[in-house]
Amino acid sequence: MNRRAFLGGTAGTGALAVAGCLERLGFEEESAWSNPPLVEDRPDAVYLPAGMEEMGSYGGASDGSLAVALSYTIPHRFWTVAGETERVDVETDDSMHLMATVWDAETDTVLPVNVGLELLRDGESVGGQLSPWPMLSQRMGFHYGDNVSLPEEGAYTARVRVGALEVRGTGAFANWTGASTLEVDFEFERSDIHDLEFDLIDENRRGDPEALSLMEHGAGDDHEDASGGDHGPGHPPTSDGPPIEDLPGDRIGTERSGDAKISAIATDADRLAGDGAYLVVCPRTPYNDVSLPFASLSVTVERDDATVLEDEPLTESLDHAFGHHYGTGIDGLESGAEITIAVDLPPQVARHDGYETAFFDFEDVSFTV
Repeated sequence: MNRRAFLGGTAGTGALAVAGCLERLGFEEESAWSNPPLVEDRPDAVYLPAGMEEMGSYGGASDGSLAVALSYTIPHRFWTVAGETERVDVETDDSMHLMATVWDAETDTVLPVNVGLELLRDGESVGGQLSPWPMLSQRMGFHYGDNVSLPEEGAYTARVRVGALEVRGTGAFANWTGASTLEVDFEFERSDIHDLEFDLIDENRRGDPEALSLMEHGAGDDHEDASGGDHGPGHPPTSDGPPIEDLPGDRIGTERSGDAKISAIATDADRLAGDGAYLVVCPRTPYNDVSLPFASLSVTVERDDATVLEDEPLTESLDHAFGHHYGTGIDGLESGAEITIAVDLPPQVARHDGYETAFFDFEDVSFTV
């Protein structure tokens, strides 16, 4: 169903008919949005939400090494995580939920960077400098987004300022200097937002331990295109990490904690380990393998009843082969060693429905080399 049909089912067909008449008479509606149903008795884990929203594309831009794609969907609630968790509900003047995905064009890797956004109308700033939230959603994966308000329909420019990596870069990202300002022109029409589909999930499945599939970008995906011209660099890559079984090194194991999958790998890659061993730890979502950024992890290593390393912080990193991970060099990572991984601070990213109750209450996980 589209958003208008959804509102008709929740607010009553009479109210919907009146709103439609007012629009045809030239009156602007005060607000067409309401939060979709929220699953009752939500688990402290990843769960299947009540519905799925279609997304549209405004295209993108690239400077050759860095690329950005601009997407939009219906305004909706989300939860911010910045020490404390806070629910953000839809405001009456919200025009859309605007999303930006930033990636490295050479390696096709989604980047955890500092992102700033400014919306321009006829060259003039609308709403000043914006700081979209780093976010996790089941369909989009990792991205930056927020509900935004635009004063009127028409042509706009999104000026996206991409700062430095917010994690350590290794390998192809060791000297990453992709910081740039990119602009995406788009045409805002309220009908584009109103006509997006909202599919309700069967009530008997809502809240199940499951996740919606990551959106596959490209031909046949569920992006409506409203860019009105040049599509820029094309659709962004998905933000799932490289398959654990394909990563180089010795796979130590995978455990579940806080409903995240936490995998540990040992490698002797010179760029990471120098003359010793390097421990790679990959915390990811349990169904779509999306990396969980902006957390704090530490490791304790014991061998032969002695503590070799205690509460050693793991450095959040981005590598062309291992992708996003947390790691540290360890001397003597030998057979029989006991490794304990602790999540000291959960991922400080905003979450959409289905992720807002997961990735908080972590218990330590242990592996034997």
